[in-house]
Amino acid sequence: MTKQKIIPHLWFDGAAEDSAGLYTSLLPGSGIGTVSRYGKAGFEVHGQPEGSAMNVEFHLGGQPMLALNGGPHFRPTPAVSYFLNLDDRAALDRAWQALGEGGQVRMPLDTYPWSPRYGWVDDRWGVSWQLSLGQLAQTGGQAITPMLLFTGAQAGQAEAALAHYTGLFPDSGIEGVLRHDGSGADPADTVMHAQFRLAGQTFMAGDSALAHDFTFTEANSFVVLCKDQAEIDHYWHALSALPDAERCGWLKDRFGLSWQILPRNLPELLSSPDPKVIETFLEMGKIDIAALERAAK
Repeated sequence: MTKQKIIPHLWFDGAAEDSAGLYTSLLPGSGIGTVSRYGKAGFEVHGQPEGSAMNVEFHLGGQPMLALNGGPHFRPTPAVSYFLNLDDRAALDRAWQALGEGGQVRMPLDTYPWSPRYGWVDDRWGVSWQLSLGQLAQTGGQAITPMLLFTGAQAGQAEAALAHYTGLFPDSGIEGVLRHDGSGADPADTVMHAQFRLAGQTFMAGDSALAHDFTFTEANSFVVLCKDQAEIDHYWHALSALPDAERCGWLKDRFGLSWQILPRNLPELLSSPDPKVIETFLEMGKIDIAALERAAK
């Protein structure tokens, strides 16, 4: 399993394998890893046929990612997008064409003050991508960087979120902030664009007070891999702000962003053929490692 602490997690309704196949074709050094399937370990979700993909592990340009077929309950929104920073114009154009097929263009691929070639598109499954021609050094060496957009009730809270997140994770810090000047819909000094680091990984964020019809949803979440129960407890208590959203290691923080606080050895813990293990897991909010171990025994 990856040593990376935080992993982007995408929710699909049956398209986890197809989407991972498309995404891993975009960048060299990408590939699909372990695929777990429904009906093989006691998991059942309405509408997901036995043998279909449940979880798909893949890496995109060195960035580990996860895709889940969880049904039609949630759909991704541009409140979380993935910034592809490519230094090859031809590769960028190919990625743009592949992601745009059957999708929705939010900003056309063109020249902008911040990039010689940039565009923003939602792919056919609703996952949002920003593509930009530039050097990897600009994004901490990462080809893909998660971008958080604080809209609606969360507009104006980007700076508070950055302070909260960078104060929580190790090897974190704010690397740069560009602020709104007050000439538009956003109040002066709110965050137009920020780049920050969490657990050694680069992220981006910004506020938008424009009238958007989207905000954060569970379809875009971030898995935090923990070494033991103490670490699970630490992140859970620091992040969880909505008790009704707590289930199977999932939570929502006070800004509406979804996280999954999971032990690194969760696949091993759930590998027992005893259905009591899965039943115990499905009844949990915060993950209790000892309870899963007791169920397995």
